[in-house]
Amino acid sequence: MGLVAQKSAVLLGGAAMAIVIGVTGVSAQQAAETTTTTTAKQNRVTLLQRLVVGAGAEKIALDTPQAVTVLDQDDIDREQATTMGDLLRDVPGATMVGSDRVFGEAFNIRGIGATDNSADGSRIVVTVDGAPKFNEQYRMGSFFSDPELYKKVEILRGPASSTLYGSGALGGVVNFVTKDASDFIADGETGAVRLKGTYTSNGDGGLASVLWAHRFGEATELLATGNFRRSDAFKLANGNLLTGSEFESWSGLIKGTHYIDNEQVVRLSYQRWQSAGNNQDYAQTGTQPMFGFIDRDVSDDTVVLSYENDASDNPWLDLNVSLSYSNTANSQKNYRPGNPPLPLPPIGDTGNTAILRDTDYGYRTWQLKADNTFDLIGDSYENFLTVGVQASHQDRIAGRPGGSAALQQHPEGSEQKLGLFAQNEFIWDKHLTIIAGTRVDFHTMQPKGSIPGSRAINGSAFSPKIAAMYDFNDSFGIFGSIAHTERFPTLDELFTYGGGKTLSLNLEKESSNNYELGFKTSAYDIGGGSNTVSLKTTGFYNNIDNMIASGPAGGAYFVNINKARIYGVEVEGSYESDLFFARLAYAYIKGENRETGAALTTVPQNTLAFTLGSRYEPWSLEYGVRATIADKGDYVLASANPRNPFGGDGEATAWNSVDLFATWKPQEGQFKGWEAQFGVENLFNEDYRRNLAQDRSKGRTFKVTLAKQFGY
Repeated sequence: MGLVAQKSAVLLGGAAMAIVIGVTGVSAQQAAETTTTTTAKQNRVTLLQRLVVGAGAEKIALDTPQAVTVLDQDDIDREQATTMGDLLRDVPGATMVGSDRVFGEAFNIRGIGATDNSADGSRIVVTVDGAPKFNEQYRMGSFFSDPELYKKVEILRGPASSTLYGSGALGGVVNFVTKDASDFIADGETGAVRLKGTYTSNGDGGLASVLWAHRFGEATELLATGNFRRSDAFKLANGNLLTGSEFESWSGLIKGTHYIDNEQVVRLSYQRWQSAGNNQDYAQTGTQPMFGFIDRDVSDDTVVLSYENDASDNPWLDLNVSLSYSNTANSQKNYRPGNPPLPLPPIGDTGNTAILRDTDYGYRTWQLKADNTFDLIGDSYENFLTVGVQASHQDRIAGRPGGSAALQQHPEGSEQKLGLFAQNEFIWDKHLTIIAGTRVDFHTMQPKGSIPGSRAINGSAFSPKIAAMYDFNDSFGIFGSIAHTERFPTLDELFTYGGGKTLSLNLEKESSNNYELGFKTSAYDIGGGSNTVSLKTTGFYNNIDNMIASGPAGGAYFVNINKARIYGVEVEGSYESDLFFARLAYAYIKGENRETGAALTTVPQNTLAFTLGSRYEPWSLEYGVRATIADKGDYVLASANPRNPFGGDGEATAWNSVDLFATWKPQEGQFKGWEAQFGVENLFNEDYRRNLAQDRSKGRTFKVTLAKQFGY
């Protein structure tokens, strides 16, 4: 299928969706006014009508004055994801950057986030059941886990999320929610066992998973699941192998839930992911043979203890408390030179290539977070005031063998943070919603060991916001927001030294002023059928000052030199009926240096993804096609040779890709409990390179999954 044909098909599909919404708005409004409750029960929930985890009134993504996408269990199952990046294919403005290697992925939201730029991981907040996840290491990704552990993923785009999740979320927030035992135990049963297997043709890989869920009496339930995933090296569309992409990983989750009564619940969970491989490419974020090979053992642990008390009969009590521990560790040893080989310094030396020697890297983070919401509800208004505190301690580790000097390029240290926040949500006459919030964070950064000239750094950050949404009727509404946030420099930015450069102790905080304006629309029972269509469009403009970047030779390692602006439009649409479903995800993003006018090197290509599917309920069958189209993008990795120095062929170009999928989930009859998924990624084996990737596209991939659940 050619690019022009795909563009025409997708754009026509999107235009048709918008036209349908427009011409049916009046009838949809009338239907909603007369049969709102009945319609909500009859019609299927669209992507934009899924609940969003947050404070205040319970909201769906469509009614949130912020761009939010919620992926549920069906989405995760349909993708048959091999790596975490596979989950973001239908999310406008969000993508994984780096490579398809499990050790080389990092998040990018609205042009913020990259794998080889300092601290991009700290510009996007990533959590697992509320526990913060963070990793920053040279030529490595920022998050290591397995998609099979999760039932829900929330992507909140823009700095407005900083109020509840922490200062510095210049790009936004990614929340992962793990599975619960109650997700698998049917009414009237005590427990369930679920077996699942997946085969992936590209890399001859697979997944083996077993899950056990059990309910002990009326109040306690337990879930335990273990997964093994493996793959040989992936094959690129051009026929080459993606070196270093082979892997084996083990992951598991144990999660207990105890209900004290109908409104109080205590949860305790432990999650672990581990992957070890010998002779791995040192550079995981993109093919760079000169960095050579190394033996690597990466593990990620998350422990969360939480308490919730909804207390619906007490307007002054809606309490959430959680204590979490996160440990991301990477043990590297036995370095072998690449081509051309890099000079390896003596074991006691501290040169730039000392990072290639044996080192145990890690991040250990403790966090305590508590918030409470106070309700005030009248005849024509509702008010929800949420106040909270968030405290954390993080250690950055770089353990060296005996006789080795401290690692200058990955300095050890610790960081303490204390955040105080408040958010007030006022709803008037069910039409106008105003959300105002503010947050203050205090931090202390302390170097470990004898870093010449170093000292503790203290500071504070301020993150206010105001957002509003007005619903003219049940079919149409507008929203907008203004949000400011500030990002602390990281340990790496402050305390990296050596190589003829000085410490960066005088770095200013990065600051962001973000403005958003958008509209939402929805309709029901178009043409008299039982169906639902939703559309949400968001325009944003983000000014970022004091951006931190690598400093010039002979100066400080990092300096405040850039003023940037990132702006664009995101469109997200969804249609659901008994026979058909469709999704539209479009992102137009531009970014530039306000001082030089140059394009920012972290802005991805503008991308449109359109999914069209059908369902046949008598057979519990869903199937469809997804077309993804991307333009060339403003920034490409330049190359003076036919093969660029990063291992890819040529420059980034406009590209298109087509995927197929089918899902079978019988809800009754003799096959109840069985599940099957089939998919084809990159159906036409399109050979291209994304503008923020160093490697070519992954080749055509067939995926098959079969699962069986046994209830008792």
